[in-house]
Amino acid sequence: MSVADSAGRSSEPFLDPEMVLMAYCRGFFPMADPQTGTIEWYSPDPRAIIPLEGFNVPRSVKRTLRRGLYDLRVDTAFEAVIRACAARHETWISGEIVRVYGILHARGFAHSVEAWQRGELAGGLYGVAIRGAFFGESMFSRKPDASKVALVRLVDLMRRAGFMLLDTQFLNEHLKQFGACEITRDQYLALLASALRQEARVLTAP
Repeated sequence: MSVADSAGRSSEPFLDPEMVLMAYCRGFFPMADPQTGTIEWYSPDPRAIIPLEGFNVPRSVKRTLRRGLYDLRVDTAFEAVIRACAARHETWISGEIVRVYGILHARGFAHSVEAWQRGELAGGLYGVAIRGAFFGESMFSRKPDASKVALVRLVDLMRRAGFMLLDTQFLNEHLKQFGACEITRDQYLALLASALRQEARVLTAP
């Protein structure tokens, strides 16, 4: 696997599922160049995480949850979720990313948390689970707060299953409201090592 530095540039046109899992365990993740589709590897410094013990649910999201607007499900429409996340003017989720993460889903590593409304997919997120770590990849919304309630559901499931680390890769304003913060790469790698020693239960709805 060619992972060289914090930018982690690679010229590989294809991904191997085992390579992707090994990369996550080493603190790297793949993204495709939006213009060329070339796979590039990243290990940013600083790295963004959401501490599970410091997870914050914004007031507006609490109201949405109380209203019961969405039916929250796990792994019932993984391909639809990743394709919805990719449906943007410019995206790093290439066809090759969709293909490989579909394989990881079939093998029980990649998962989706979905918000449904009246039988239609309203929003959701997907990521990769390895032992006690969940690596969040992307999220989307077609209805208000749909991806946000999916994130709340994810954290609830992670806590129940004994996960230790929720990696969000990069920090943005959307994630800050949930308690996301940045840590150094060295701090991240230490947390990752601890999480990979943790035998969490399967990430699935009870």
